Amino acid sequence: MSKLVIVESPAKAKTIRKYLGDGYEVMASMGHIRDLPASQLGIDVERDYNPQYINIKGKEKLIKELKSAAKQSEGVLLATDPDREGEAISWHLAHLLGLDVEAPDRVTFGEITKKGVTEGMAHPRSIDLDLVNAQQARRVLDRLVGYKLSPFLWRKVRRGLSAGRVQSVAVRLIVDRQKEIDAFVPEEYWNLDATLSAPGSAKKFTARLASTAEGEKIAVTDKEQADRILAALEGRDYRVSKITKGTRKKVPAPPFITSTLQQEASRRLGFTATRTMRAAQTLYEGVDIAGVGTTGLITYMRTDSLRLSDEAVAGAKAFISERWGDRYVNKAKRTYKSKNATAAQDAHEAIRPSNPALTPDEVEKSISGDTAKLYRLIWSRFTASQMADAIHDTMNVEVAAGDYLFKASGYTVAFDGFTALYEEATDEKEKKETALPPLEEGMTLKLKDLAAEQKFTQPPSLYTEATLIKALEENGIGRPSTYAPIITTIIDRGYVEREAKKLKPTLLGLTVNELMMDEFSNIVDVKFSAQMEKNLDKVEAGRAEWVKTVDDFYTAFDKTLKKAEQDLEGKKIKVPDEETDEVCELCGRKMVIKTGRYGKFLACPGFPECKNTRRLVQAAPGECPLCGSRILVRKSKKGRIYYGCEKNPACGFMSWDEPTDEKCPECGKTLFKHGGKSGELVCLAEGCGFRKPLKP
Repeated sequence: MSKLVIVESPAKAKTIRKYLGDGYEVMASMGHIRDLPASQLGIDVERDYNPQYINIKGKEKLIKELKSAAKQSEGVLLATDPDREGEAISWHLAHLLGLDVEAPDRVTFGEITKKGVTEGMAHPRSIDLDLVNAQQARRVLDRLVGYKLSPFLWRKVRRGLSAGRVQSVAVRLIVDRQKEIDAFVPEEYWNLDATLSAPGSAKKFTARLASTAEGEKIAVTDKEQADRILAALEGRDYRVSKITKGTRKKVPAPPFITSTLQQEASRRLGFTATRTMRAAQTLYEGVDIAGVGTTGLITYMRTDSLRLSDEAVAGAKAFISERWGDRYVNKAKRTYKSKNATAAQDAHEAIRPSNPALTPDEVEKSISGDTAKLYRLIWSRFTASQMADAIHDTMNVEVAAGDYLFKASGYTVAFDGFTALYEEATDEKEKKETALPPLEEGMTLKLKDLAAEQKFTQPPSLYTEATLIKALEENGIGRPSTYAPIITTIIDRGYVEREAKKLKPTLLGLTVNELMMDEFSNIVDVKFSAQMEKNLDKVEAGRAEWVKTVDDFYTAFDKTLKKAEQDLEGKKIKVPDEETDEVCELCGRKMVIKTGRYGKFLACPGFPECKNTRRLVQAAPGECPLCGSRILVRKSKKGRIYYGCEKNPACGFMSWDEPTDEKCPECGKTLFKHGGKSGELVCLAEGCGFRKPLKP
C-alpha cells in the first residue's frame, strides 16, 4: 500500500509525483470539491449562518475515485495550496473522505522543487481551523451580499446585474475618479525656459524660471505676466549664482508580492491581473526545463510578505558576484517591511525564483510566451533586490538674470548598481534628468533661446488595472488574490469598460453606483470595507469568532435592505441611453446603444413607433486606402482585432495594422501602424509604399 497525496491541479500533481517517487500516489482534486449550492442561498441564517455545502456538480466520478484511493491507501496527506483557499479545500476533502481534521495530515509547499517538497513532507500538521474559518466567513459574507442584493438590483434596475462586498467598492473608486475628471477645471500656467551654454562648450542645457532674485517663488498664470517677464529679461546677462553638488542613492524595489506583481506586469507587459495570475500559477506548479526536468520555477504567488529566506538571498548574491562582480553585491542585509501581511500570510516568502541561478535566458530555451515573460520579470526584480544601490552624482544650479532666478538640475551615473539589471516601471512618465556641462559659480552663460510656453493643469488619470489594484491595496479593500476576479467581474457585468487600457465607468455602472450610494452606503464605503477586511483578518489570526463577525455585519445589512425595499417600492430606475452620432435611416432620430443577451447593439430611441435596430460598429481613425470610406474595428473568430472597410465585402480592404490620424506625405492616404511600439508607419495605398519609423 502507498500513501495518497491530494493536490489541486494535475500539473502540480505531475511535478510532486516526480519528487516523491515510489510509495506515494498523487491525485488532483481539480480545485474545490464542495461549495455552496449555485441556485439557492445555501446558508441557514437562523442557525449560526451554517453553510449548506454540497458536492460540486460534475465531480461525482472524481469524488468516487478519491474515496476509493483513500480507502486503499495507508494514509492520506492533504497538499493543497498554502493559503486560506487551499486550507479550506483540505478541510472539505477531510470531511468528504472521513479524515480527522486534528490529525497531522496537512502538508504545504512554499515552492514545488525537490527541496520544497521534501521540507513540506517532513513537517505535516493539522488543518488550521482559523484559516478555514476566515475563508468560510468571507464566502458566507459574499454569498449573503450577492444573493440578497442582486435580486434587488434585478427588480429595481435590470435583470442579470450583481453587487458584491468588494466589487461594489471597486466600481465606486472608478466612478469617483470619473467624477473628479468631469468636475476638473483646468488652470492656465506658463513655463519660462532659458536655453543656455557655458563658455567654450557646445553643450546646451535648459534652466526654468523659479523665483525672484530674492527667492520669492513665481507662478506665471497668463500671457500678459509671461510677456512682462520676457521684456524685463531682454538684454540681461545670465550668471551662475550658486552650484550645489551632491550624491544620491537609488535603492532597488523590493521583491514582488501578489499585488505588486500584478501592477508591474500590467505596466511593463500589458498583462491583465487574470493573465498574470494564470502564468504565475503555471510557474509555481511546475514546467519542464531542459537539463532540470519538471520543476516549480517560483515560490507561491499569493503572498503579502516581503520576507526572503537566507538561502535564497545567499544564492542571489553568489550569482550577482559571478555575473557582475563583487561590487554589485549588496553587502549589508537588506530587509523589507511588509505593510499588510497577516501572521498567516507572512508564513510565505515574497515571490521569487525557486533557484536564483536558473536565469531567464536558460529557462527560455524550454518555455515561451506569458510564462517566460513573467519569469524574467520575477527573476530580475528579485535579483536586483540583492544588488548594490545605484549612485548618482547630482548638480543643482541657480542662474541669476536681472531680477529673476532660473534653476536647472542634472545628474551623472557614478555607479549603475542594480540598474544594470532592472528598474521599476512607473505609472506616470518621470522627468529624466541629464548631465549638465562643466559650470562654475560666477560664470557668465550664453543665452541661446528664451521661450514662454502656455500649459494647463491636467485632471487625474482614469484608473488602469495597475493603479486600481494599487488603490484597492492602499485602502485595504479585498485581498490581492481577489483583485483579478473583481476586475473581470465588474467588466463582465458591464459596470466598467476598458478604453485604451483605462477603466471607465459605463452609464450602467454610474446608475448602479448611485443607487448603492443612496441605499447601501456602507457597502460602497471605503473605510467601512477596510474595517471589514481587518475584522476578517482577526478571524484568520484566531482573535475573533467567525459567526459573530458575520452576524455583526448581516444584522445591520438586513435592516438596510428592508429599508431600501420600502424606499423604492413600486419604483424602477432607468439606465440612461448612450446617444450616438448614428442616424436612424427610418425616422431620422439619433440611435442609442442598448444591451441585449448577445451584447451591445444600436436601437432607435423612438421604440415602439420605430423598431429599427442595427449592429454596433466601432469606427477607427482614418479612411479606407482603397475607396475612402470609414474603417471599422473588427474581431476575428479567435478574438484578434483587425480593421476593415465599412463597405466590405464590396471593397475588400482588410488589415491587421492599426490605422492612425496621420496622412501619407506622398499620396495623402491614411498611414497604418505596423510592428508594435518599435515598428513603423506605413502607407497601404496601392503603388505608394511610403514608410517611416515610429516616433520614439
